[in-house]
Amino acid sequence: MRHGKKVNHLSRQAGHRKSMLSNMACSLIEHKRITTTVAKAKALKQYVEPIVTRSKEDTTHNRRIAFSYLRSKYAVTELFRDVSAKVADRPGGYTRIIKLGNRLGDNADMAMIELVDFNELYNGGKKEVKKAKSRRGSKPKNTEAPKAEVVNPSVDETHVVDETPFVDEAPFVEETPVVEETPVVEETPVVEETPVVYEVPVVEETPVVDEVPVVDEVPVVDEVLVVDEVPVVDETPVVDETSIADDESSETKE
Repeated sequence: MRHGKKVNHLSRQAGHRKSMLSNMACSLIEHKRITTTVAKAKALKQYVEPIVTRSKEDTTHNRRIAFSYLRSKYAVTELFRDVSAKVADRPGGYTRIIKLGNRLGDNADMAMIELVDFNELYNGGKKEVKKAKSRRGSKPKNTEAPKAEVVNPSVDETHVVDETPFVDEAPFVEETPVVEETPVVEETPVVEETPVVYEVPVVEETPVVDEVPVVDEVPVVDEVLVVDEVPVVDETPVVDETSIADDESSETKE
């Protein structure tokens, strides 16, 4: 039985549970809405709303207490800078849980938890603040009929005399006769223009001439020039042996 169990342990140890709620609270403050299971959303609602209440009074003491729960200086800065200005006039109930149905995998109940003042769809028009009415010191309504005034018939009413002098009216000026309007001339009917069709000149087709059969070309034979061979003549000079012998004899004599 569940008698006296105010805290849902969420099947986790104390350290794991505190770290998980701290991370979820930081995500909720930064993103303004998160999706989780219904059980975790209810546990987060109890965890984060006292911290939001602390943010209404920006003091060093409240910032240190908020940091001890959130453990993120960025989330603390966002909480005391933006969120606190939005929830300044709200006396509690800063979050809203909207159920989304069951999850496909394990069929768990899913929900979306969001900050109320950051939802522009629900808060499109602000509600008028109704002033509380108390019944203390209320005056009883006057139910008596109003008394009729008694007029003394012996007193004559004073006659009011107009003091303004009589002013002669200006002479009547005859109005100028109204000029009759000129008759409206009926508009001539608009004749539709017939579309102009341009004739395309017909081009006569040139007759097709049968192709002339191609005659095979006769192969051209290169002419070879036949040159008569000239006999080669040795041009070696003929030397007389007698002249050589005379030269040798002259040299010996000297």
